[in-house]
Amino acid sequence: MSRNAIETIMGAVVLVIAGAFVAFAYQNSDLGQSDQASYHVTADFSNVGGVSRGSDVRIGGVKIGVVDDMTLRSDTYQAQLRLAINNDVKLPADTAASIVGDGLLGSKFVALQPGADERMLGQGERIEFTQSSVSLEELIGKFVFSAGGVDKEEPAAPAASSSEPSLSVP
Repeated sequence: MSRNAIETIMGAVVLVIAGAFVAFAYQNSDLGQSDQASYHVTADFSNVGGVSRGSDVRIGGVKIGVVDDMTLRSDTYQAQLRLAINNDVKLPADTAASIVGDGLLGSKFVALQPGADERMLGQGERIEFTQSSVSLEELIGKFVFSAGGVDKEEPAAPAASSSEPSLSVP
């Protein structure tokens, strides 16, 4: 009988510890973040490969928001990202946005480069200057298929004329 009681107590301790881990993870994630602490701006890209809802928005490597929504614009066929930016970060109107990766094979995020305009972006405004995601697979494919002509023998350069003085080192 005492063995069953010890197993029950140990099971309860394991469940309490698991609950503590879940509570800790929830507090440190963005799941509990409310939309009231942020404003939204949009940016249009021709390629948003690797970015998804919840991806980071960063300035200088510091997270200042998240990608809130992704849609396809029917008039331009570009991907439109809606970015939720923390209220304490004010972006100049000439801010530029680009999609970059976290290292060679890391996840992608939206990097913002603030401009020098005195007017700040407000709720619902659009970032005009954007640079789309670069596909690693496309770059490798271009490199592999463009290297085909490198092995071909090139004609020899003409010999230097003898009328030019030559330098000799003693």
